[in-house]
Amino acid sequence: MERKRIYVAYTGGTIGMQKSAQGYVPAPGFLTECVNKMPEFFRAEMPLFDIHEYAPLMDSSDMSPQDWQRIADDIQRNYAEYDGFVILHGTDTMAYTASALSFMFENLGKPVIVTGSQIPLAALRSDGQTNLLNALYIAANYPIHEVGLFFNNQLYRGNRSTKADANGFNAFDSPNFRPLLEAGIQITVKSGTVKEIVQTPLHVRQVTPQPIGVVTLYPGISPVLFDHLLQQPMRALIIQSYGVGNAPQNEQLLQSLSRGVRSGVTILNCTQCFKGKVNMGGYATGNALAEIGVISGYDMTIEAALTKLHYLLSQDLSQSDIERYLQTDLRGELSP
Repeated sequence: MERKRIYVAYTGGTIGMQKSAQGYVPAPGFLTECVNKMPEFFRAEMPLFDIHEYAPLMDSSDMSPQDWQRIADDIQRNYAEYDGFVILHGTDTMAYTASALSFMFENLGKPVIVTGSQIPLAALRSDGQTNLLNALYIAANYPIHEVGLFFNNQLYRGNRSTKADANGFNAFDSPNFRPLLEAGIQITVKSGTVKEIVQTPLHVRQVTPQPIGVVTLYPGISPVLFDHLLQQPMRALIIQSYGVGNAPQNEQLLQSLSRGVRSGVTILNCTQCFKGKVNMGGYATGNALAEIGVISGYDMTIEAALTKLHYLLSQDLSQSDIERYLQTDLRGELSP
């Protein structure tokens, strides 16, 4: 059987860093050099792969919507030549990029796996070798036609993933959706669907930076804060509310949010809980938000909610269509 070909886009991040007197730093060419010294990547069971290093290499904390577009366009340029794609990325905003790409790719017929590491590939005890090796193998042999995030033997749906641990190898989790695949002693497909590679054109939607605010509710929050946030050119605001979507029944706060809705700002209600979903009909404090036009984010992660808003606001859509699509499952990102 002909070996599959995988395109590796190395955008930056810990996995390819080199030790220096100032600590670990990005070093052009160093990741490719490290991989070439590791024979396990070139075993007969492994796919063929090409590594393309971005210049300059990016720290993921510097990532912006323009960088999501750059990665998406890179995949599209190389789409016809490869059977799957692995994106090496820093962990800080990895879940944001995976979520954004899931919305930007339409008609995706090949696997796209985002991964990285907590310890550089060249360092002792690095998790980078296992993550990259598995991502390449899974992309070649378990074609799940969506954007996934692979870390610590779990392949998560990209737009369901969130960074859960700053220090551990189990850095990511998918609180409201079980893994697509688990790479234990046996590789077990969980919620993913393995399909044949589909040779159909990939369409990439353009995403441009949008003025979106995010605010986490806390006891004693000042309603004045919302008046400032909801001024133009603000187009959308995500509220991270309590529990199942509750907020203080403060009349001044509700009036401020109502003015924002009337001025054309889309206000999306997401829970600040790690797990669970918004149900604004459950309590009077949540129902008050629904009555003034705040819409439910259901069980979307903050990463999915933010990137979905960037995606929708970048299209030529009316506000009513944007709000309807926000509450519609487009890429498996929410459970209504």
